[in-house]
Amino acid sequence: MRVLLLHGLAGGANVWDALLEHTVGSPHEVWTAELPWRAEGVPGWTGHSPAHWVRQATGRVPGGPDVVIAHSFGANALLALLDEEPEGGPAPRPRAVVLVSPFYRPRPEAFGWDAISYYLNDFDRILADGLRVRSGGRLPDDLRREMALKVRDRIGPYGWLSFFDTYLRTPDLRTDRMTMPCLIVGGERDFASFPADSEALCAALPYAKAEILPGCGHFAMTERAAEFARLTEDFLQSVA
Repeated sequence: MRVLLLHGLAGGANVWDALLEHTVGSPHEVWTAELPWRAEGVPGWTGHSPAHWVRQATGRVPGGPDVVIAHSFGANALLALLDEEPEGGPAPRPRAVVLVSPFYRPRPEAFGWDAISYYLNDFDRILADGLRVRSGGRLPDDLRREMALKVRDRIGPYGWLSFFDTYLRTPDLRTDRMTMPCLIVGGERDFASFPADSEALCAALPYAKAEILPGCGHFAMTERAAEFARLTEDFLQSVA
């Protein structure tokens, strides 16, 4: 099967490196995308919707991906694409998806001013935790915070608004029509995308299963690489 990996906001294809180390010898054809919201940033990417960029990525996989594994903001961009109805009919869909730490709330009332404050004022703390995980904890706290602030500034207000607008629109997703098998993986200690988001999305999708990993944060594919590889391989085998 052809598998496409999509990273989250301020990430990159290297976020999957730990997972790929545990899948050496896999029979699957694995592709990774470098999306324009990656850490170094591509100016003007917010001129198109997140779904647009995922469509571009899936279109560059010869034959199209059978399974898409997407993390964080990348997972929400994928959900937005699956919800679209472009002119000329729906776009080809993957046979199955894996959503890692997606952002989701089932009702508009679930968003309050506190949510805006949290994701705006604590945005750099979320970015700093990503740097901690990817560096293996080798960065001193003060350096990590300084780097997180630089990444935050590179994302900028438009990038943040694109993320939060995508999150705000999740109650409107027509999840009942997303009938492909779906595996959702969340982390018990994830303070960016809370476990409740993963569980609520699982309940909203027709054929979904959620795995909340104990003691894990926002980057299950890095923090629990071996376990994540086993979960995804079992899922891919069931799909095959």
